[in-house]
Amino acid sequence: MLGILVVLCLIPAADVTENKILVAQRPLLIVANKTATLVCNYTYNGTGKEFRASLHKGTDSAVEVCFISWNTTKINSNSNKEFNCQGTHDKDKVIFQLWNMSASQTDIYFCKIEAMYPPPYVYNEKSNGTVIHVRETPIQTQEPESATSFWVMVTVTGLLGFYSMLVTAVFIIYRQKSKRNRYRQSDYMNMTPRHPPHQKNKGYPSYAPTRDYTAYRSWQP
Repeated sequence: MLGILVVLCLIPAADVTENKILVAQRPLLIVANKTATLVCNYTYNGTGKEFRASLHKGTDSAVEVCFISWNTTKINSNSNKEFNCQGTHDKDKVIFQLWNMSASQTDIYFCKIEAMYPPPYVYNEKSNGTVIHVRETPIQTQEPESATSFWVMVTVTGLLGFYSMLVTAVFIIYRQKSKRNRYRQSDYMNMTPRHPPHQKNKGYPSYAPTRDYTAYRSWQP
């Protein structure tokens, strides 16, 4: 009778040990580019064929961020609409990729691994979790670039304005000089000596035109 009791006591203990799932996570992840990769390493020595792995946020694991389920032929994955998350399974680990994270999502995250089928249903004890610290990109980093671009634009605009004024001034000066030259040419008088008519052989050059004194006869005594 004592031997039967001993055997009955040992069977549950053996079943519990066989179907135990252990999970290990790194304690801290610093996120500087809004993207995090959380790896859930696990060990399982049972006979399960269908599994589910999920990522939970908060100390009480109240928010399920995303999950992945798989068996020998099929894999399913889904994400909470407030997160960008996708899970993948690789042998004895589950990898959760999170992207476009914000500083408000800084929290502790827990991995949960479940053996769904065949019975008995088993899941891991709560691990120590991973603190994901999301660093928000400061807005001030964009201000120096904006200020530099502004001053470059101002400098270029000033140089273009100065160049335009210089070209305009040169054009005005050139135009004024051209007008002066035209006035001087129009004021020029032909001072070539002229000879009176019928006196071509009295010392006047042959090229000199004949001066007409008819208009001046009324002034003669």
